[in-house]
Amino acid sequence: MSEPPIIAWDFDGVLNRNIRDGVFLWAESFEQDLGQSLDVFTKHVFADDFDRIITGQEDLRDRVASWAEMVGFVPGPDALLDYWFRKDALPDVEVLKVQAALSAKGIRQVIATNNEARRARFIEVEMGFADRVAHVFSSGRMGVRKPDPAFYARITETLDVAPDRMLLIDDYQASVDAACALGWQAHFFSDDSRDDVLGHLRAQFL
Repeated sequence: MSEPPIIAWDFDGVLNRNIRDGVFLWAESFEQDLGQSLDVFTKHVFADDFDRIITGQEDLRDRVASWAEMVGFVPGPDALLDYWFRKDALPDVEVLKVQAALSAKGIRQVIATNNEARRARFIEVEMGFADRVAHVFSSGRMGVRKPDPAFYARITETLDVAPDRMLLIDDYQASVDAACALGWQAHFFSDDSRDDVLGHLRAQFL
């Protein structure tokens, strides 16, 4: 009997149900909660070179600190990051139930996410995912992001497994396509496909 795959879960949009119609839900009450312009914040923080943050070349806190100084946000960057990360923590209960059931069956699981190091740490510690998966692979720590082939190669090298042992579940089609091109198994996860993907996992492993 062949070994079961190692399931690599994307985080935002899969394990964390924080996106609706392509919009991150944390932003909905930003102006009401903080009295600051969401437009100014997003333009300053998510500049054209945001990939520098996602791949760990620049610290997100530094970018937020420069915004806080610019607009006079007295609580400071750490308060903003804490607010942001907690508002963005919306774990998908149904997906987590499937994940827990897979763990109970001995299925090895990891997270494979385009997130910088500070939020990756929040995901592990504050949201408790360090206890749910064997490893959190984040672009900010790895220095490379999906769908770059090096992202997937780094994971298989670290886990010391062949590409065909990996099963990616991701809500970004380009990430799914890149994984498949490297020999991974993969499922595209969306509002339309979520029931099919979860049903497939249940049928195959539970």
